This record gives sequence, C-alpha cells and structure tokens, in this order.
Amino acid sequence: MGKIFGNNDIVLFQGDSVTDCNRDRSDGGSLGYGYPAAVKEIYNTVFPSSITTFINKGVSGDRVRDLIARYEKDIFDVQPTFISIFIGINDVWRAFDSNDPCSLERFREEYTYLVKKIRAELPSAKLMLIEPFALHSLPDRKEWRTDLDPKRAFARQLAGEYANYFLPMQKIFDDKIKKGEFSPQELAGDGVHPSAAGQSQRYRHACSPPRYKYRSTAQAAHGQHNALVKQNRAYTSV
Repeated sequence: MGKIFGNNDIVLFQGDSVTDCNRDRSDGGSLGYGYPAAVKEIYNTVFPSSITTFINKGVSGDRVRDLIARYEKDIFDVQPTFISIFIGINDVWRAFDSNDPCSLERFREEYTYLVKKIRAELPSAKLMLIEPFALHSLPDRKEWRTDLDPKRAFARQLAGEYANYFLPMQKIFDDKIKKGEFSPQELAGDGVHPSAAGQSQRYRHACSPPRYKYRSTAQAAHGQHNALVKQNRAYTSV
C-alpha cells in the first residue's frame, strides 16, 4: 500500500448510497459503515504519523445531476485535496424502478461538466473516479448492463482524461467471481450495495488504486508536458 495521501490532506468521499453507508448527517466526522471508514482505519494504521482528514458527503439515491446541485456546499466549500467520486448506478437504476431514465448523452454531459468544474475550481486536488457496477445477484440486474456498460466505459474514458486514479470496480468484482472466490450474492446481495466482503474489496483497492498521471495547466506553464499519461493501463489485483 503506497502513501497516496499527504500530511494535512483533506480526503473527500462523494457519491450515492454505496458511499453514504448510513453516515450521521449531524456529525461532520461520521463516515458511515462502509469503505470511507475502512480506508481511514487502514490508512491511519499503516501510516500512524499521517495527519489526514477524511470526510464523507455521499448521499443515498444521488445521480450525477445531484452531485452538481450539491457542488458548492459538499465539494467546493470542503476544499478537499483528494476527491473520490463513486457515482452512476442510480443514473441506470431509475430507468428500471421509476421509469426515469438518464440517457448516455445526458450522463456524459453531466459527468463531464462536474469533473471539468472540479478541475477548474480545485486544480490542485487529486481526483479518483470509481466505476459504477452491477452484479448478477438478482435476475433483473442482467438487463441493466445494456444501459450500464456504455456509462461504465465513459467513466473510464473521463478518468483517462481528467483523473489521477481510476478504480474499475466491475472488473474487480467480475474477476473475483470468475475465479470462484465469491458469488455475486456474496459480494452484493442486491447486485449494487456491497456486503462486508464486497466492501473489503473496495477499500483494499481504494488504498492502492491504478494511477493516471494528470498534468495540470499550472504544471504545463512550468514547461512540463501538458498531457494525460496513463501509467497503469491494466488492472492488477492486490
């Protein structure tokens, strides 16, 4: 596990219910029961001298458009130095449970707008995007993949352009299932919300994510090559 957070870093976890994990809204330090809390615990155990603040602002049910609506209060005002965004599954799910679909075009426009806004207004913050996923724990989840897969692909593309890190959660879980280490139901009973076993895979990989090397405009001004150089093209299990 590498030291991806520095002293005095403010690490912000953003997303939907899979990030929210029943955090206490009245307690700014509450991280819920899921991977944000686990990342903090593991990181502080491995690097006990590190002075890092961990903040969870995930909100159950959110779609990309909701992160945009909450941007000023729950992203910009936090002034994070590291931002983890795990969003997208509700942009798929609402088509099936509420007849409220989000087109691929809208998803692309909204997610691009959000990430570009972060890059413009928080240019020194490191950014990690986490791929939305759905496991075949329930029969109808297979139907979701037609809508989900193009959105997953776009999340990866967006990470390649703007992020420092990307977590391919669908691939991570699919690999574990293929190897027979877990069934879909063992990783996420409803295919979306990880069990304890599923959460363990998320926080293990969140602490050692594949890197993308993002070069900011400020760095380019100092003569560095202004490009996005993907340093790790293949997912490597930990």
